[in-house]
Amino acid sequence: MIEIGGLQKTTLIDYPGNVACTVFLVGCNFRCPWCYSPEIVLPDLITRQPKIHQRDFFDFLESRKGLLTGVVVCGGEPTIHPEIFDFLAKIKSFGFKVKLDTNGSNPEVLKEILNKNLVQYIAMDVKSILVDQKYKEITGSGIDVNLIKESINLIKSSDIDYEFRTTVVPTFHSVEDIVQIAKSIAPAKKYFIQSFRPEKNIDSRLTSVEPYPGDVMIEIKNKISHLFEVCSVR
Repeated sequence: MIEIGGLQKTTLIDYPGNVACTVFLVGCNFRCPWCYSPEIVLPDLITRQPKIHQRDFFDFLESRKGLLTGVVVCGGEPTIHPEIFDFLAKIKSFGFKVKLDTNGSNPEVLKEILNKNLVQYIAMDVKSILVDQKYKEITGSGIDVNLIKESINLIKSSDIDYEFRTTVVPTFHSVEDIVQIAKSIAPAKKYFIQSFRPEKNIDSRLTSVEPYPGDVMIEIKNKISHLFEVCSVR
């Protein structure tokens, strides 16, 4: 059974062009040091995190028909749940457009989601340069980077809207790293870079790390913007 660890009842920014809510599913197969949702990622914290019953979530959606146009499904990592297909289908049955946030680690699941037309938008986080050892180190997992590459190509070749994005962390990403990530993704519709938030990160040492200043983020964007239809700093 999918567990829901949080619900943002209204967002104007998480689903472009839509007034949406965001539902946070519990559990993740990555342990990115800068993750700011440890309460739905780390098993010892998950046990203490209050959960929202699925019935209450869908009752909420019923009450928001005509008020919301979209639902963002994120985590954690939604694609680790075998029930994700039914969950997405039920949201869609309420008449909402669905955006999925994913780390791209499960391309076979993404393929089925796309084949079943369960989402209208996918946002994929690209964590690092697409080198096996580097990706494993940053994500704290045994991920085969070829799965990440497969997901990128799958999303780019789909008929739905999408974006790629990278959270930029000074202790893990150099300017050249982001340029290399961008070149690995390109050409593509949209790529966003965003500064990490030094707060309640999985690696508590990051709370003392200063994000790159705005002018450095703009410098990175200017180096890579020609590779995408849309490229911006968030």
